[in-house]
Amino acid sequence: MARGRLRIYLGAAPGVGKTYAMLAEGRRRKGRGTDVVVGLVETHGRPRTEEQLGGLEVLPRKTMRYRGATFTELDVEAVIARRPQVALVDELAHTNVPGSRNAKRWQDIDQILDAGIDVISTVNVQHLDSVNDVVEAITGVPQRETVPDEVVRRAGQVELIDMTPEALRRRMAHGNVYAPEKIDAALGNYFRIGNLTALRELALLWLADKVDDQLDRYRADHDIRGTWEARERVVVALTGGPEGETLIRRAARIADRTKGADLLAVHVANSDGLTGADPANLVKQRTLVESLGGTYHQVVGDDVPTALLDFARGVNATQLVLGASRRGRIAQIFSRGVGVTTTALSGTIDVHLVTHEEVSRGRRPRPPGGGLSRWRRVAGFALAVAVLPLLTLLLQVAQPDLSLPSDILLFLLAVVGVGLVGGLRPALFAAVAGSLLLNYYFTPPIHEFTIAERDNLLALVVFVAVAVAVSAVVDVNYRRSREAARARTEAEVLSTLAGGVLRGHSAVHDILQRLRETFALTAVTLLEREPGTAETPGLLDDPERWRIVATAGGPPCPTPQAGETEIPISKELVLAMRGRTLRAEDRRVLEAFAAHAAVALRQQRLSAEAEQVRPLAEADRMRTALLNAVSHDLRTPLASAKAAVDSLRSQDVAWDPEDREELLDTAAESLGRLDRLVANLLDMSRLQAGMLGVSSQRVAVEDIVPRALGDVGRAEVRIRIPEPLPEVVADPALLERVLANLVGNAARHNPPEQPVMVTASAHAEHVEVRVIDRGPGIPPADWDRVFLPFQRLGDRDNGSGVGLGLALSRGLTEAMGGTLTPEETPGGGFTMIVTLPIAGTATDGEPLADPIILDRVAAWRDGTDPQPPRRERP
Repeated sequence: MARGRLRIYLGAAPGVGKTYAMLAEGRRRKGRGTDVVVGLVETHGRPRTEEQLGGLEVLPRKTMRYRGATFTELDVEAVIARRPQVALVDELAHTNVPGSRNAKRWQDIDQILDAGIDVISTVNVQHLDSVNDVVEAITGVPQRETVPDEVVRRAGQVELIDMTPEALRRRMAHGNVYAPEKIDAALGNYFRIGNLTALRELALLWLADKVDDQLDRYRADHDIRGTWEARERVVVALTGGPEGETLIRRAARIADRTKGADLLAVHVANSDGLTGADPANLVKQRTLVESLGGTYHQVVGDDVPTALLDFARGVNATQLVLGASRRGRIAQIFSRGVGVTTTALSGTIDVHLVTHEEVSRGRRPRPPGGGLSRWRRVAGFALAVAVLPLLTLLLQVAQPDLSLPSDILLFLLAVVGVGLVGGLRPALFAAVAGSLLLNYYFTPPIHEFTIAERDNLLALVVFVAVAVAVSAVVDVNYRRSREAARARTEAEVLSTLAGGVLRGHSAVHDILQRLRETFALTAVTLLEREPGTAETPGLLDDPERWRIVATAGGPPCPTPQAGETEIPISKELVLAMRGRTLRAEDRRVLEAFAAHAAVALRQQRLSAEAEQVRPLAEADRMRTALLNAVSHDLRTPLASAKAAVDSLRSQDVAWDPEDREELLDTAAESLGRLDRLVANLLDMSRLQAGMLGVSSQRVAVEDIVPRALGDVGRAEVRIRIPEPLPEVVADPALLERVLANLVGNAARHNPPEQPVMVTASAHAEHVEVRVIDRGPGIPPADWDRVFLPFQRLGDRDNGSGVGLGLALSRGLTEAMGGTLTPEETPGGGFTMIVTLPIAGTATDGEPLADPIILDRVAAWRDGTDPQPPRRERP
């Protein structure tokens, strides 16, 4: 059975018309005779969306119960049993109720596709895993329902349902998306112009990547190797030389001229790793590329032109930027060079050869570390001077027993030995001297520098050639082994440095300390030129012109000239080292350390600036949240109170006593709610300013609990304080406020058929008051977030308050010397625990929560007793 095809409508935000487009597509297919059913569609009460359901077969949903509530989910079995050609299933990222067949709706859809049924679904960009954190950073709203990007990318078709932010906001203002009472809050929070613009860009970029994937897959499936100029991509080739920055900036300008062009930098390394590239330059150039919005890549290949073109074709590049060759004219006769070869093989890719200052300076010098040391060359010459005469003397003694070929082989052996010790130059000297000795002492005519026979001449020439070749091979192998050893050492040092950065040990001091330990230095100092100081060579040794940014080791270097070695990083930064003079070949690693130190310094300063800005951003976020919340929550009770008062003042209606009393109750309740809101805001501001006045005294918990229930309406609350409790130290008014907020919050989340429980008990040196609900509960990962002000985590009614209750309750409790902690209710629900210190034990010997008190509480809750019970204490 063939797998069904998936089509997804992708939107940037709720309300852009994904579900409407899905239903319209379903109606269009049904009109063509296709068997279409609606598996599950959420219309959210939008009339135009509900109209689209007309004429479509809607399958019944599966009903499920969870924690006392009833939910409906997609009935996968019913869809598969019905076997339509196309099923419409809304909200791809939806999380199913626990106990369902699958945890996520996209898994339900996957099973329907496996049954050979085509599916059309919808998803918003904020629900994609890859951009979920970005969306939260932009909007401040976390999205808990997500879908893996791969699920959406596997879809046969992904269509973007686009709408400008202004059009979407107008649509919302007309009531086409949310209910009227939620419009103001939505427009002021999630649906701000900036948020919608950013979400729209995210959706467009994600869909562009999806199109790129489809294009790459199509080219691979059809073995298309040529470049399709569907999107401009500029690749710049880096050798690790100093001309790299010039090439990068030129490539960036080329990319900027073509809007939307991508910039990619690539460095080709030899398979043996001995490229001679300067790692410090590569680090700087990678930083520059990334700062210009490009990406850095490194590939391995022994044939540089082929590797460059393979990479460029692999990323579907349209332009390739190379540096002009630094090779001389004679060298170009034997080899055309990378630039010319790449241009000849580029095909449809445009190649730019950029000239730079390094061209006039000629070929790049051989990387440091090659050639034998001086003492080895001296030892080679000394060995040649000692061995050749001695060998000549020994061969003359044994002359009757040895032929000329034997003499030549023995001299060749001596030359090879000299080459192994001293390298090419001593070996050349030994070869020439050996040929002369052979000619004079062993080649007829003897004791003359002449050669009578051609075979002897040929033998001597071959001797010199072989000696030179062997010596050259020895010298090259030694140089390569020395380069390999040095490259391995540098790689280990840089790997350790990079590993420290990855593990988070990228502080400037840590990098300088690692540099000091690596090269056994006394002190390493990072210096920065004072702002406004001119770069005057004669004044570089003035300590007043330099500021010590960071140092490691002994006394720091006050100026760059105070150390034995200095590494300029930029016009403002210099790395000065003291302890010993470092070799020139160490400079590459030193520059890599310097580049990492500069990056770490920049990150450190950016972090410091972020820390300074964070309180301002937090204050701005709090102010925005406050204005958005208060604009709604102040308006609602004011509108209710105003409507009740206007009705009472109206002369057109004669109100009977019951109606008048109801209107007065409405006005009183609204004004009371408004009073509590203002009181919470004032108390929260006092808490944050540290100006809250606390009057702590000995209080009885069972006296405070009933009085706190006066502000929670008629919600059913049960009090259980089964044993005498000692008094606690608290402010009675503040404790009453805390318990009222906690009980009110619990009542909003508790199932209507179950009461909120309030219990108290003594433990060691404190008393715990627990407010228990049986609602949906909150995951432990979100427990800290429930105490943040101006949020309503898990609230089903966003109009129930500004989200200050729990934040204020914790602040008031801690101000009284107690704690407020959450806990999971056994069997489901959420528990808030108020812990207060004990002031002392009871002295009257009477139970603090006796049956009379509890009976009076019940009478007050029933409305038969107008006053909350209060137990008088001596």
